[in-house]
Amino acid sequence: RMHGGAGGDRAMGLFINTLPLRLDLDGTAVEASVRTTHARLAELLAHEHASLALAQRCSAVAAPAPLFSALLNYRHNTPAAVSASADDVMSGVEWLGEEERTNYPLSLSVEDFGEALGLTAQVAEPISADRICGYMQRALEQLSEALEHAPSTPVRELDILPADERAYLLEELNRTAAPYPAEQCIHELFEAQVRQAPNAVAVVYQDQRVSYGELNARANQLAHHLIALGVKPDQPVAICVARSVAMVVGLLAILKAGGAYLPLDPAYPPARLRQVLDDAAPRALLADAVGRSALGDDALGDLTVVDLAATPEWANLPAWDPDPRALGLTSRHLAYVIYTSGSTGTPKGVMIEHASTVNLLHWSSDVFTASEISRTLFATSISFDLSVYECFVPLSRGSTLYLIENALALAERSLDISLINTVPSAIAALVERKAVPASTSVVNLAGEWLTAELIEKIFASSRVQKICNLYAPSETTTYSTWICVRRGDVVVVPIGR
Repeated sequence: RMHGGAGGDRAMGLFINTLPLRLDLDGTAVEASVRTTHARLAELLAHEHASLALAQRCSAVAAPAPLFSALLNYRHNTPAAVSASADDVMSGVEWLGEEERTNYPLSLSVEDFGEALGLTAQVAEPISADRICGYMQRALEQLSEALEHAPSTPVRELDILPADERAYLLEELNRTAAPYPAEQCIHELFEAQVRQAPNAVAVVYQDQRVSYGELNARANQLAHHLIALGVKPDQPVAICVARSVAMVVGLLAILKAGGAYLPLDPAYPPARLRQVLDDAAPRALLADAVGRSALGDDALGDLTVVDLAATPEWANLPAWDPDPRALGLTSRHLAYVIYTSGSTGTPKGVMIEHASTVNLLHWSSDVFTASEISRTLFATSISFDLSVYECFVPLSRGSTLYLIENALALAERSLDISLINTVPSAIAALVERKAVPASTSVVNLAGEWLTAELIEKIFASSRVQKICNLYAPSETTTYSTWICVRRGDVVVVPIGR
């Protein structure tokens, strides 16, 4: 309006145009960065009447993606900026009030009062305008101090965190301690469910329905056999079998014997399986015909092999639970060793203690209701860490796990599933085939990038009520949160305790 020409002071409406400005927060010195910003602003004034549509066409940002999502406004509130005839113009007009709004998620206005500057922020919920102003106040203080005393300071090293904000981010948000049965082992949670409801169905596989009592008895007999073979706490015991009830029995038996299970998927390349065997040097191997074929006899060497396919020689052993104390087993001993894909091309073994997994299992009870977890799909390879959740969350909660070859098998069979864990590409294929069971209320997705478009398709084509994104984009990223999306709602659920 200051340059609006004759009569501009009498025209109604905003005299304002918004254009994008790019700044580099890099290693450039503070003084040089300020001068560069000044120069870019001066150059931009030559285009102050250009439309945003024109600016977007001149940029590398294709519509409808926004050129920017934050607005910076500089407002002159000094008496000199107000027309001398304003009082006459407003004569007889009653001021009722005002409410300022923009379409941008974040708008920050610098108020120039002549002798002082002020900050006004408008932000979309749940961001706090006070916190944004606090950040800017701190940034301006640090900028002015650096210009006066250390102008060569890199601009990216300016401290923008106020003291109370730093304490909130680094201390308050990290107070995540919560009670959980830290002294218990994974299989002890399962055994508690056996005592509570021994006749409840624990595993469904094809036409087999195995109760908690039967599953526990079979696992105990095999565990006593492994103990007799000399399995000790922290010793890895490999398991390479086809997906079956025997696989679940084997996992529980290794834990009950005090060992740490080393999962070997028979579908993996033989060279990969042998590499893991050589590196982990397990005490024994649980295998069936499929597992033996995948490994090859030459890879077994002197390894003690327990054949799960044959008539078990341990069928007459006791069916009672081995005593962890008698074995010297505690929750600080290893539960399993899973080999990652290996960012260097060489798989790396990740050793997980019982206490860490018990923490996860206990946490799940706060996030998923009994009905949501009641019928869980177990379709993930045991060589992938998501299988730990699929197998032991339901068994620690008295629920039923439905064991199948992979998630895509749902397209060929009808199962009464309440919760599915899988990867986005697999759920996308099930959505395309309209094969997500009508009984499914929760879908957990991991391993791949999850898009908003896929979330919308899942909700539109199924009765799913909650989708949780477990994905972390790299091996170095901690799974610190699950983003849970409900119909019309988004919740960030912290995992860490």
